[in-house]
Amino acid sequence: MTTEGFTTCLWFDGQAEEAAEYYLSVFENSRLGRIGRYTEAGPGPAGSAMAVEFEINGQKFVGLNGGPQFTFNESISFQIRCSDQDEVDRYWSRLTDGGEEGPCGWLKDRYGVSWQVVPEVLIDLIGDQDAEKAARTTAAMMAMKKLDIATLQKAHDEG
Repeated sequence: MTTEGFTTCLWFDGQAEEAAEYYLSVFENSRLGRIGRYTEAGPGPAGSAMAVEFEINGQKFVGLNGGPQFTFNESISFQIRCSDQDEVDRYWSRLTDGGEEGPCGWLKDRYGVSWQVVPEVLIDLIGDQDAEKAARTTAAMMAMKKLDIATLQKAHDEG
């Protein structure tokens, strides 16, 4: 095994190149890598992307145009830790554009990939040693779609 770590492979049905470009537009610290294209040997149309390498915040991905056999589901998601509400709002807005909102900071993007847009402070709030504070914060989170830091903090602090 090389020292480069793991690469996450995402299976698409003909949208790998489009999806890679989309993710590059969402995440500032990203870059496109190599693109392998189908030849006349198939099984995809000659010249279309078979595999697309891209990197987001140091995480390596390969988008594979494998066909309609497999689709994404919520059993795998990518967590985006956000330092402030502006960052939560930006990622939520970009990733739900053409996608769908879910509960508790979860969403699906336009390709069906699940994401969790999470403020960094959330783990501290719901993991508070004071069980009442943690419970109030958790209850507030469970009532939300996009997470709101001020509302979570208020629920935590009220007592």
